Amino acid sequence: MKLFELVSGRAKYWILLVSGLMVFACSSDKSEEMVKILAKIHQESFKRTNPFSPKAEIAFYDSMSTLAQGNPYKSFITDFYKANAYLKNGEETKAVTLLETILPMALTKFQGNAERTLTSLGIASLRLAERQNCVNNHTAESCVIPIINTGIHKIKGGSRRAIEVYETILSRNPSDYEAQWLLNIAYMTIGEYPAKVPAQYLIPDLDKDKSGYDLNPFTDVAPGLNLNLKNKAGGTILEDFDNDGYLDIVISDLGLDGSMHYFKNNANNTFSDVSEKSGLSRFKGGLNIMQTDYNNDGFIDIFVLRGAWMPDPFGKQPNSLLKNNGNGTFTDVTIDSGLYSLHPTQAGVWRDFNNDGWLDLFIGNETANMGEMHGCELYINNKNGTFTDITIDAGCDLNLFIKGVTAGDYDNDGWQDIFISTHQETKVLLKNKGVQKNGKLKFEDVTQASGLSELRNFTFPTWFWDYDNDGWLDIFVCGYQADHSMAYSVATDALGIPNRGSKMYLFKNNHDGTFRDVSVEAGISHSIFAMGSNFGDIDNDGYPDMYLGTGNPDYQSLVPNKLFRNIGGKKFADATISARVGNLQKGHGVGISDLDNDGDQDIFIEVGGAYPGDSYNNSLYLNPGQNNNRWIKLILEGKRSNRLGIGARIKVTFKENGISRSVYQDLSSGGSFGSSSLRREIGIGEANIIDEISIIWPGSGTKQVFRNIKPNQLLKITEGNNKPKEINIKTLNFGGDNKNIPICITPAVKAI
Repeated sequence: MKLFELVSGRAKYWILLVSGLMVFACSSDKSEEMVKILAKIHQESFKRTNPFSPKAEIAFYDSMSTLAQGNPYKSFITDFYKANAYLKNGEETKAVTLLETILPMALTKFQGNAERTLTSLGIASLRLAERQNCVNNHTAESCVIPIINTGIHKIKGGSRRAIEVYETILSRNPSDYEAQWLLNIAYMTIGEYPAKVPAQYLIPDLDKDKSGYDLNPFTDVAPGLNLNLKNKAGGTILEDFDNDGYLDIVISDLGLDGSMHYFKNNANNTFSDVSEKSGLSRFKGGLNIMQTDYNNDGFIDIFVLRGAWMPDPFGKQPNSLLKNNGNGTFTDVTIDSGLYSLHPTQAGVWRDFNNDGWLDLFIGNETANMGEMHGCELYINNKNGTFTDITIDAGCDLNLFIKGVTAGDYDNDGWQDIFISTHQETKVLLKNKGVQKNGKLKFEDVTQASGLSELRNFTFPTWFWDYDNDGWLDIFVCGYQADHSMAYSVATDALGIPNRGSKMYLFKNNHDGTFRDVSVEAGISHSIFAMGSNFGDIDNDGYPDMYLGTGNPDYQSLVPNKLFRNIGGKKFADATISARVGNLQKGHGVGISDLDNDGDQDIFIEVGGAYPGDSYNNSLYLNPGQNNNRWIKLILEGKRSNRLGIGARIKVTFKENGISRSVYQDLSSGGSFGSSSLRREIGIGEANIIDEISIIWPGSGTKQVFRNIKPNQLLKITEGNNKPKEINIKTLNFGGDNKNIPICITPAVKAI
């Protein structure tokens, strides 16, 4: 039976939705009504045809077991699928036991099923080992490649059985590179890599940093701060939600039985879980989340995107606009705002597309091949708490399987453009033509003219950034198309064997409306399958680095998250091993910001897969400091522009070792899957003084320039006010090696 077939109870599903919507008309508490709608959708999603409902699968195969009695082959097949459903549900012992029971039949009577039975038993054994060690006895070093010290498994039986199985698979098929990868990882979990790995199966140097640009190791301090919440895949926002000057953390869980969580930074080296108090715990689901200030009131709101990856009708889930009430609580205003719709998505971006000083919203939905149409949505802010859908008039009515959306002014004409990444061959660059004479906003598809139409592989996360500091926005987009499987592609890449999987792609802006693929010369043309990811400057040299969360729902996709260091805007070096941030578990929402206020950026990643059995602990990788480079931090407040200043162009100019250089940043939360703080944290290398900071405000086009600024301080700059405000906040100690750099030094500022 096909995995994505529609459920028979579809009519009932819609009746429940409509009845829920009718209640909206007579209820003043729309938050509670949204909670009820989400609960009903969750209830109706308990179907075997929902690929992310393993409990429903188990119930189905339990019922099939009776029907299969007396038919050995049907019983075998039923038990095989039931075992895999157990595995997805986190019942690894049951899965292993059942697979061990049917393995002799697969190797003798039903040999056509031998390979997949062995494959399932191998990963089930390895997952059992992870449950017993990495999950139940979690440490900061669990599942971080190379697995050493407290990351080594104490209970070794699961990994040893996995080794036996993978060696059996490889004896039957030496070209099974997925099995070879997992075999090497299994040996590593018990401290026997590389010494005990059979020479013919060894993938060498998985424990070595060969980049020549190593970093001081980060420390995962999430366990000590009670931030290592174990949940499924979801989004991340690092932001100051209560305007006290300290960055908080909000995360989500894609399951409609998984709550959002809000961790308040107490400014005393601790965080408090205020999820229930804030009201956020009521809201379930959301693979991705992002911050905004849709009503320009100075309190940062949250937008939740739901339904991604799920086939119809299960992906028809409403997004949520959660209004920050300014008192520590949030209210769902989706219905009243006019943003209620039912489409599967995790991709969206907030920008002032029509330059009127208010943030608008573009959403990229997922239209599968031969499936129901789920077109893009473009909403213009009405400046009164509501939005108007102008998708068709603006020329944005695209039906694609969209996985990433980013916005930026790539041609420096003052209008925010849109780039779209898809799980299809088509990518799209929409040039913002501005408000036309008829008063309507218009976009033009310039994909072919820009040189981006040659990218035909499936892709996922994306962003605009100025990676080489030339004043023009470039595009990064990461492939998401494997050769056989993700582990297979990563293994062949590590072995230097050509594969057909997609790579990472970096497109340099040619300053004339076109882009050039520089992936090979930048050293990133490798098979990395990123989902959640983001960029920041972890060594304060002024060039943006990137951290990529990897994986997919398959348990075999046990591949490390990756950190790439930008080397002078010329190339990128894989610093994952030396930095100790290569978690093998599924990486989703990523935020890169200075959470402890010591001057260097830290990395928070929401970890966990799509299934209940793939839940995992989140990580906060504390940056120990990489050098003595200096920095400047800026908080922008728009007046004519949107209140948060999103889309502002920032240029910081200084002399380093006698040579003048500039760093360029656009104000945004970074990548398309994960939200860093909107507070600008800009590295300036070894400069002793900043010669000039220039800001071009979005929408208004106003330019402000400030000169002779001392580094290592946090300033608030308000549009139209030529006197920056000093912000004094404490350096925090989260358990790592903080340098205790003072956060505020009295500045010498000359404004123009």
